[in-house]
Amino acid sequence: MLQIKNLSVKTVDKELLNNINLEINEGEVHVIMGPNGAGKSTLCKSLLSHPSLEKTSGQILFEDKDITNLKTDEIAKLGIYYIFQSPLPIEGVKNVELIRTALQEKGSPMDIFTFNKENKKICEELNINKDFVHREVNVNMSGGEKKKNELLTMLFLKPKLIILDEIDSGLDVDAIKDVAKVLNNYMENNSCAILIVTHQEMLLKLLKPTHVHLLMDKTIKKSSDASLSKEILEKGFNNF
Repeated sequence: MLQIKNLSVKTVDKELLNNINLEINEGEVHVIMGPNGAGKSTLCKSLLSHPSLEKTSGQILFEDKDITNLKTDEIAKLGIYYIFQSPLPIEGVKNVELIRTALQEKGSPMDIFTFNKENKKICEELNINKDFVHREVNVNMSGGEKKKNELLTMLFLKPKLIILDEIDSGLDVDAIKDVAKVLNNYMENNSCAILIVTHQEMLLKLLKPTHVHLLMDKTIKKSSDASLSKEILEKGFNNF
């Protein structure tokens, strides 16, 4: 599904990533772990061509299509969805407006009857009020509400690749369980894959990753199965 080949990334005159190689297939859950400042968020952002980053070498393929130099909206329309660590508020724009516009842009318009029916089902799954969709995007929301708000949009858009940058940040135990349940249900019922940045042991146990990667010194130092996350949590990063 996703292939990252020899990717190097910089901002202004500082190299942030060097020679990253990663392959993600349908049905897989990949976890990126690493110390603060290692480049985990940079890797996620570079996949969607964040304007502050410059790809200096390498290639990114999504479903065999070269997306290395595509614009962010073009990449999103292909079915890649990114949930930031700290989702930004968008004042004056309601969730319903954003979601229906996004559905229209990706060629999957939804009439109001179908939309309301889908919204009711999704809100029940997220354990939020169905009127949540009429709130302004991430405005005056708690950390947990913002993450559920992002998941609300995700469940409407049905992406093929979900990128989660520390979605567990700021969440209590119950919220982490809710998020994991939603993601596991989505994985079971859709052809997709997940790439997640986290150090949260509870979330790792609930999501059961198929692959774990250690990102240090601007590159992927080690890749393995879920046992690598246990080793990292027990020994710390300095042992690598």
